[in-house]
Amino acid sequence: MKKQYYVNGDWKSASKYAELLSPHSKEVIAQIPQASHEEVEAAIDVAYEARKQMAALTAYERAAILEHITQLFIDNRQKAADIISLEAAKPIKYALSEIDRTIETYKFAAEEAKRLTGEMIPMDAAKNGANRFGYTIEQPIGVVGAITPFNFPQNLVAHKVGPAIAAGNTIVLKPASQTPLSALFLAELIDQTALPKGVFNVLTGSGKTVGDALVESDKVKMITFTGSPAVGKGIRDKAGLKKVALELGSNAGLIIDKNVDLSQIVPKCVMGAFSNQGQVCISLQRTYVMNEVYDEFLEQFSTLTKQLVIGKPEDKATDISAMINQSEQDRALNWVQEAVEQGSEIISGGTIENGVFLPTILTNVSANSKVSCQEVFAPIVVVNSISSIEEGIDAINNSDFGLQAGIFTNDIQTAFKASKELEVGGVMINDIPTYRIDQMPYGGVKESGTGKEGLKYAIHEMTETKLVVWNQQ
Repeated sequence: MKKQYYVNGDWKSASKYAELLSPHSKEVIAQIPQASHEEVEAAIDVAYEARKQMAALTAYERAAILEHITQLFIDNRQKAADIISLEAAKPIKYALSEIDRTIETYKFAAEEAKRLTGEMIPMDAAKNGANRFGYTIEQPIGVVGAITPFNFPQNLVAHKVGPAIAAGNTIVLKPASQTPLSALFLAELIDQTALPKGVFNVLTGSGKTVGDALVESDKVKMITFTGSPAVGKGIRDKAGLKKVALELGSNAGLIIDKNVDLSQIVPKCVMGAFSNQGQVCISLQRTYVMNEVYDEFLEQFSTLTKQLVIGKPEDKATDISAMINQSEQDRALNWVQEAVEQGSEIISGGTIENGVFLPTILTNVSANSKVSCQEVFAPIVVVNSISSIEEGIDAINNSDFGLQAGIFTNDIQTAFKASKELEVGGVMINDIPTYRIDQMPYGGVKESGTGKEGLKYAIHEMTETKLVVWNQQ
């Protein structure tokens, strides 16, 4: 089926198309238009021209549009999830959960649209501030270029589109090449709302063509990107003085203290390590377990892991299906083999069966092995023993990344110590680092990126703060 891209409220064909394959069945599921540089420029021009019309909408009107998008996702929940499962091989149970989160994300955006305020400035607190009255206002930044990944093709798009609309901006969206159908479905839904035509536009095609045009355009005032550190750094270097928000990679770590209830913890760890085939920025990748509970944890963890259901993404019972493409599965397998050559032991998995990379547990893993020090983005988790909490904190901090980390402990001083010393953007106490709800501030340090998502925080990134000072003489 030949698809079209969406610009200025119209569906448009391209001169070139690319086949979109199902990651699981390898069958062709659609023909996707490959936008040219000129077509991207035309879409940017449309978004640029729509700026004033969008900025003129009241907070009430922007919120109503976002509420309508929310309701359309409620009405089309199953269809939206089926599209994700088809193009991303995400097990349908997790695809449905993603749509539920997408609904919440647009709902939060609608609520935050009504709370976009500045602040009063106490001018007379300064020696030369007498008789002056100051305040700030938050104004739309203009055209936002949004570049999104494959792993959450609706919710991570919502984290860019929702706040952009709430702030009064216009958008040109470039979805991941493997998951364009979700973005095009979003366009179908938005087309039914009162959002002015030209405000929201979707262009499919290569990252180099579409992404570079967005990054290099003077009319695009902000780039919001979720993806790999290498691409993120390239965007930052090319973006000039435009705003850039980068949600990049991680190799999320977790510490498990002694004297904790493993029966409550282990199921969470299995979910954190293997949901969506481990293709999650905050997937549990490195687990550091105190010696006293290490053997018992490993036994329970491997037992539950081996009970995961491998199968087709559309089956309701399936826990694990195919990774996003063959080259990623091959890379993951090479990384496991490297770890084994460096002295690691495979407790479970470590192989590909019927096109599916089996959930893999590795122990005794060197900090220098790729499965530990780089972002694995696969159903692979490291479980190493530690003799102290300090050792675990040092191990987690011994990383180029710092998105989120977690610790399970019953000791309040240990929890406070970890919360202060872990070099990450978010610390989860008595939870896995994979925990995220959509209104919380989300973003990392080091090579995990710059800027924060979470609706209120993303909206602030997408506005310009203007100061107004009245001299009352």
